[in-house]
Amino acid sequence: MPDPIVNPEDGIDPEHEALLADSVGLALLVVLETLAPAERVAFVLHDMFDLPFAEIAPIVGRSPAAARQLASRARRRVQGAATVPDADLTRQRVVVDAFLAASRGGDFNSLLAVLDPDVVLRADRAAVQAGASSEVRGAAAVAKTFSGRARAAQPALVNGAVGAVWAPGGRPRVVFGFTITRGKIVEINMLADPEHLRQLDLTILND
Repeated sequence: MPDPIVNPEDGIDPEHEALLADSVGLALLVVLETLAPAERVAFVLHDMFDLPFAEIAPIVGRSPAAARQLASRARRRVQGAATVPDADLTRQRVVVDAFLAASRGGDFNSLLAVLDPDVVLRADRAAVQAGASSEVRGAAAVAKTFSGRARAAQPALVNGAVGAVWAPGGRPRVVFGFTITRGKIVEINMLADPEHLRQLDLTILND
């Protein structure tokens, strides 16, 4: 995969709307890490490479029926993370800007205002190793996680959707992918694994 593209821009280019479908990939990068190894292998080989369960079974050391169950269980987890976001980038930018401002200012109530009550924050393995929780659920818990933080985060286009990035010296270290539905943040995916970051198309936006 090519290195991430990180170029400052004054505004949001409508052509990035064509990349909105890729935003689901942010969730997949994180959710796949939460699957058991056998579930991940069965799901990827069957759903992504169309390998029959009879061939997957010896790879995961299970019967074909058990391999099918592994893939089915993984599929439910993955589909649960695939929330369809709002397509309007301008509205996304308003919500993300409000979230970042409230985070930096430690404004707990303003954070709650932009978070869906059932919002989920997920972090990849690298972010967890740096001290993040692997999963945080609920607006109050997520608001508490970000309140008074994200001071150096900048708004960015992340695979065509508005997100945020911490990029000291212009080099992305942590990316925050937001899924926004009906003006509320329903999902945040935090990625810090360099391998994950290399798979993203990033464009830093001016505050």
